[in-house]
Amino acid sequence: MVLLVTGVAGFVGAHVAQALLARGERVVGVDNLNSYYSPALKQARLARLQQQAGFSFHQLDVSNPEALEALRQAEPDIRGIFHMAAQAGVRYSLTDPYVFAGTNVCGHVAVLEFARRLRRLEHLVYASSSSVYGGNTRLPFSETDPVDQPGSFYAVTKRSAELTSVAYSHLYGLPQTGLRFFTVYGPWGRPDMAYYSFARAIMAGQPVTLYEGDALARDFTYIDDVTRAVLAVYAHPPAPDRPRILNVGNDRPESVRHLVSLLEQHLGRTAQIALQPRPGADVERTWANISAIHALTGWKPSTTLEKGIGHFVSWLRESGLE
Repeated sequence: MVLLVTGVAGFVGAHVAQALLARGERVVGVDNLNSYYSPALKQARLARLQQQAGFSFHQLDVSNPEALEALRQAEPDIRGIFHMAAQAGVRYSLTDPYVFAGTNVCGHVAVLEFARRLRRLEHLVYASSSSVYGGNTRLPFSETDPVDQPGSFYAVTKRSAELTSVAYSHLYGLPQTGLRFFTVYGPWGRPDMAYYSFARAIMAGQPVTLYEGDALARDFTYIDDVTRAVLAVYAHPPAPDRPRILNVGNDRPESVRHLVSLLEQHLGRTAQIALQPRPGADVERTWANISAIHALTGWKPSTTLEKGIGHFVSWLRESGLE
């Protein structure tokens, strides 16, 4: 079976591709290898994949329809798409909204146009985000909650992608599932994420910036659990005209201060805390209701934050990619 993974040099994309290769699938990976964060980390993820039989890589931007059409001509038998490519960064979307519109909106449309021309496509699974819940205050967040109060332009682009997928399923019968990921963390993660930047600051003896107040909490979800969820959902395609959205979270919000204490324990160092007001683009608390994905696939997370941070710190010390 030929499967496409977009954003294959990214955090989630690389793990999904690795898992697919491990079970003997042929994986076609695409990525534009942009410099939003260290290209060296992306190249290191990619190098691990390129060592394996069954993997091929195309450097291209998903917002380029001509490049995708050339890929379709070269790989006409793609059966499944894991669309993980996106421009990430809630606060960065306030700095450069155009790149988010280009990748997360135009890029999503281009992938859907590509998908609807594949004669053997069985399922398109794409990455959305818990950020779409925006200003919602009822917890835990459920897929049936209204999502009309975005707190950032990043959230706007991810919700736009969801709505576009609904339209394409209706118009062209594309079987699609969008996954709202909740604060994915772990080895090979993104350096711009809080847990990663906190760890590097603690190791360097630099201040760790925390937002004021004790209520800030996130539903931290370990990367191996997320990868299992993606593959489990792929195995259950919806009816072509019935697109779905599912939460992928740990169903357990943890305080950010507890995250810092775990990093201190595993690193054997004390953090220097610098307090700042919480930016308007950052929500106070996230928490995923995962009953829908569990009912569909039986999936549930199995990695506690304590274990996950331990795995991350061990990787960080051994990887040489600090």
